[in-house]
Parts: sequence; C-alpha cells; structure tokens
Amino acid sequence: MKNPNDGFVKGRLRSLKFAFRGTWLLITTEDSIKAQIAIAIIATILGFYFNISNIEWMFQFMVIGMVLVAESLNTAVEKIADFIHPDFHVKIGFIKDIAAGAPTFAAIISLIISGFIYIPKIILLF
Repeated sequence: MKNPNDGFVKGRLRSLKFAFRGTWLLITTEDSIKAQIAIAIIATILGFYFNISNIEWMFQFMVIGMVLVAESLNTAVEKIADFIHPDFHVKIGFIKDIAAGAPTFAAIISLIISGFIYIPKIILLF
C-alpha cells in the first residue's frame, strides 16, 4: 500500500522491496517457475557450450523472460481466482484455463526460437 509520506525515491525503493519479495515467493513456492528457471539455466549452459552470438543471446534471454513473466501472471490470476471462489466453478475454471494459455504460447514461441538457435549448431556436430 502506498504511504503518502514517502517521497519519490523512498516510494520506488519500497516498490522494489515488494517486487523482490514477490519474485522470491514465486521462486520458492511455485513449481512451474522452478521448472522454467531450471530450463533457463540449461539453455544458458547450452549457450556457452555452443558459443552463441550476441543476437542469439538477446533472443534467448527475451524468450526466457517472456516465459517467466507469462508463468508469473498466470500464477497471479490463479491465486486471485482461487481466493474469489475456492470451490470448483465452471467460470473460474474457464478463466484459469485461459490464463494457462499465456505461458503455453510463450513456451511454444521459446521452443521455436530455441530451434532456430540450436538445431543448426547440433547439426554441425554430426
């Protein structure tokens, strides 16, 4: 909650505190985020192994960020939906399914971009 006595800098620092707390909560409590971070670490190791270009690094980190953001927003929507209606409800299920589509789109796009980056490098190994 915004404190009216906070100045601009103090307000931004306070916001950062909440943002880092939210990031920590996601990392420590959500299995989907843990899985995506593990995949991001593997992709980063592969990037070093295959010595990908700066442009390829940019694309790789963009899609890693896109997937993590989509997973985070999906988690937020699910938590809100569960808070509003903890029991099963068809409309809440519909909302949660739609929200789950966002990280699915992000993951598919990330796989396509990963293919563009890594398939030519893997082919050169053989």
